[in-house]
Amino acid sequence: MRKIFLLSFLLFAVIAAQAQKNDTIPLSVKKLMHAYPNFITGFASNHIIFKDGTTMLWDNGIKNKTPQQLLDSPDLKDMFTQPYQTGKLNDAPARYFDPGRIRNEPFFLKMYGSSETSVRKNITYITWCPKLVGQKIRVTTINGVDKKLLAVSAELNEHPELQKYLMNIGGTFNWRFIAGTTRHSMHSFGMTIDLNTDYSEYWQWTCHCKNEDAIVKYRNRIPQLIVDIFEKHGFIWGGKWYHFDTMHFEYRPELID
Repeated sequence: MRKIFLLSFLLFAVIAAQAQKNDTIPLSVKKLMHAYPNFITGFASNHIIFKDGTTMLWDNGIKNKTPQQLLDSPDLKDMFTQPYQTGKLNDAPARYFDPGRIRNEPFFLKMYGSSETSVRKNITYITWCPKLVGQKIRVTTINGVDKKLLAVSAELNEHPELQKYLMNIGGTFNWRFIAGTTRHSMHSFGMTIDLNTDYSEYWQWTCHCKNEDAIVKYRNRIPQLIVDIFEKHGFIWGGKWYHFDTMHFEYRPELID
């Protein structure tokens, strides 16, 4: 059995090397490989290849998916359907435009842990904004997320004018589903942070509903400087979604240009 596994692994490695040589790797796959080098080693036959020799389908071939299908059952390629743009928003996001909210759940379960117990093994405490806040928060060490958040914290710590937004952190690691769905919240993996809810806006609070087809009016009170600092370190902002979640920052470096 072990011999078969090793042969399969070597076969995929050879195919991946050939694919890379011929420059046939999709640009979005290259972004994943660059963002998560400790996990993804190659691409071949419409699959990404993990370091442990396992593979995951890139494109399932289903076209014209509805907005709900993109949220509920996206393939890996679908995560790049809506481009995330860094910097200041010029207009409120168009209806159903949620760049980064489309997530292939098996991919994140593979990297961060497939159960609460397995995720917890890599959770650590960091001190958030020591001078301004000093709150202990729980985050994952996988993909260096703890170090990335410490870098964000260090920069924000030099801006006392932002203190009220940074106090009383709304949440980090919390194994759960997104309210009203059976999709795992990214908080389940310890790679997100919610800022002070007193200065945040969330689409479900606005419509007083959990219906993802609801028409909602965009709202935001989070300063651009906070967004810029998070994006600089590989975090996307939920304030750039039609289904806005302005307290929410999520480590997704593959989407940051």
